[in-house]
Amino acid sequence: MFVVIVGGGRTGTQLAKTLIQQDHTVHVIENRSDILSMIHHELPTEAIFQGNPLDPLILDQAGVKSADVLAAVTTRDEVNLAVCHFVRLKYNVPRTIARVNNPRDAWLFDKVFNVDVAVNQSAIMSHVIEEEMSMGDMMTLLKLRRGNYSLVTEKIPEGAKAVGMMLKDSDLPEHCVIAAIIRKGEVVVPRGISIFEKDDEVLAITDPEGAKQLSDLFDSPKTDNGDE
Repeated sequence: MFVVIVGGGRTGTQLAKTLIQQDHTVHVIENRSDILSMIHHELPTEAIFQGNPLDPLILDQAGVKSADVLAAVTTRDEVNLAVCHFVRLKYNVPRTIARVNNPRDAWLFDKVFNVDVAVNQSAIMSHVIEEEMSMGDMMTLLKLRRGNYSLVTEKIPEGAKAVGMMLKDSDLPEHCVIAAIIRKGEVVVPRGISIFEKDDEVLAITDPEGAKQLSDLFDSPKTDNGDE
């Protein structure tokens, strides 16, 4: 895949390094002299293009017309928006991704400005914190399908509702799939008649609603500390 990255700061440079390690073709456009001197130590020279990312000449030199994806990750929202809008109109780049720096600008990053994917770091962080707070001891290992699904894991403690329950009786929603059970270091392939045991480590692929139900099944029993 050929990816053009606009912005060679920390985010752009790390993104470029990761993609290059995965054997993608990457070109980075940057116009700040201090940043350019830094990224020349971290990226191949042939991957770096100096100039204004809104200059058609620079975009042509960077090969934008052949790009599969353009990622605009500068620290200026107006630049990220303008670049995405322009490259879709002039070069018909199939996929545009834009970084949102100011959460107040997030509403602008949509199809009107030719932004296919908006990466709002503040929203992502708040969502992760909210999700982790609501999931008890469950851990999220991986986000799938733009965050709509997650690969999660949880160890079943003594006294949890799931202990002694067959998988087929767990009444899990359609979008919640038990992928594996790790029991005493061995992987158990889950089947309808599989019975959850104490200390089982369960791997599941689920949406947020399914995660809540899993958490209810697998969490430690709540103790009532109130006076009788």
